[in-house]
Amino acid sequence: MLRIIHQLSDARAELRRICDRTHDAQVTDAESTVREIVEAVRTNGDQALLHYTEKFDHQRLTAQSLRVDGAQLDAAYQQISQGLLKAIRKACKNIERFHRQRLPKSWVSFEADGVVLGKRYSPMASAGIYVPGGRASYPSTVMMNAIPAQVAGVGRIVMVTPLGSGRSGATHQLSPAVLVAAQEAGIQEIYQVGGAQAIAALAYGTATIPKVDVITGPGNIYVTLAKKQVYGTVGIDSLAGPSEVLIIADHTANPVHIAADLLAQAEHDPLAAAILITTDDALARAVDIEVARQLENHPRQTLTEKAIANYGLAVVVPDLETAAQLSDIFAPEHLELEIEDPWDLLPQIHQAGAIFLGHDTPEAVGDYLAGPNHTLPTSGAARYASPLSTETFMKHTSLVQYTRSALASVATDIDLLTEAEGLPSHGDSVRLRVEDGGAEGKAHRS
Repeated sequence: MLRIIHQLSDARAELRRICDRTHDAQVTDAESTVREIVEAVRTNGDQALLHYTEKFDHQRLTAQSLRVDGAQLDAAYQQISQGLLKAIRKACKNIERFHRQRLPKSWVSFEADGVVLGKRYSPMASAGIYVPGGRASYPSTVMMNAIPAQVAGVGRIVMVTPLGSGRSGATHQLSPAVLVAAQEAGIQEIYQVGGAQAIAALAYGTATIPKVDVITGPGNIYVTLAKKQVYGTVGIDSLAGPSEVLIIADHTANPVHIAADLLAQAEHDPLAAAILITTDDALARAVDIEVARQLENHPRQTLTEKAIANYGLAVVVPDLETAAQLSDIFAPEHLELEIEDPWDLLPQIHQAGAIFLGHDTPEAVGDYLAGPNHTLPTSGAARYASPLSTETFMKHTSLVQYTRSALASVATDIDLLTEAEGLPSHGDSVRLRVEDGGAEGKAHRS
C-alpha cells in the first residue's frame, strides 16, 4: 500500500510531487467555471444563486427558503444525542479558552518629545463562515471558524453550507450536528447554499444574503478558486488545499497507531496526503502491513485507498535530524512527532501548521477538542502562513501623534528623504508646519 523509500533524493522528489498535487489540469478547467459562477451571482444575485444550487446540488429552493428557519434550528437539538451535545459544548469551551489567549491587545507608547505611537485592534463588522457538506458533515469546522470570530468581537457572523448533492428532486436536510454546533458557537444566521455561488454571494451580497467583510472556511476546488477570485473585494483566511499529515517516528512508535493516524487523513479526500518518515525500517514495513489491515471493510475504503495509493508514502532515514529536514521541505499541515523525546527535536522543526508531540497526541485531538484551530495552511503554505485565529477576524490601525517640537526635530531628515524620492509636497507638508509655528500659529494669525 505505502511506497517505502530509502534514497533521500527520491524522497525529496516525492515530497515535492505530493506538495504540488493540486496543480493540474483540473484547476485550469475549474477556473473558468468558477469565474462564470462568480460573475453571474455578482450581476444577478439570488436568481443566479438559486440557478446554480439547482444545477449542481439538485436542490430547488426559493429566496425565502435559503435561510434556515428557527423551527429547523430548534429541531436540530432533538435530533442529536445528549452525549454529542455535551461533546460539542466541551469543544466550544476549549476552543474559546485557547483563542481568548491569542486575542491581540491595542497599545499606546509615549516616546520622547511628546511623540505617541500605538496600534489599535478592532473586529471586522461581519464575517462569512463556509462549512463543507459534501462527503461528510463537519460540526468541528463550524466551531473552529465561528468561535474565533466571536472572540474577536465580530458583530455579524453568517454561515453558509450546502444541502448536499443528490438526485434531482431528492430531499436533503442539513446535518443536525452542524446546526447545533453553529448555535452553540453563537451563529443564528445560516443559509443552506454552498459551492462557488455561496462564496460569491458572501462577497458581493444578494437581496437575501448581505455581503460580509471576510470569508473563512475550507471547501472543494470550486470553493477555493472562488475565494481566490473574490479576494480583494473581501478578505479571506487562506486558499486551503486537501488535507495532509506527516509523521516522524522512531523505534518507540506503535505501528497500529501510526497506521490509524495516516488513514485518519487519507479518509478525508482522494487528494489527502499521508506520509511517514522514520528511522526504523522495520516500523515502516509494519505500518504498511497495518494500513492494509485497517483498510479492510473500511466505511470509506475506495476513497481512502485512492489517497494512500497516490499520496501515501514511507521514508526511511538515517537519523531524526534528516527527518526534520525532510519535514521542513514538505511544510506539513499536520506534523506528528511520534518519537521518544519530541521536545528535543522540536527546535529543528521550522515549517508546520500544527505540531502534535508524543505517542498519545494523535492529530484527531487537535481536529476536535484540544482548542488550537484546525484550519491550517496546506500544500507547503506553512512556510509563510499560520493557522486561523482571532487575528483573521480583526484589523489593526497604526496610531501616530507628534508635537510641534518633535516634528521640528525630524523635519530635515524627512526633507532629505522626500527629495530623494522626488515628492516635494511631502517635504512641504512638514516644512510649512515647522516654519509657520504649527497649526496653532496659523489659527492665531487668522
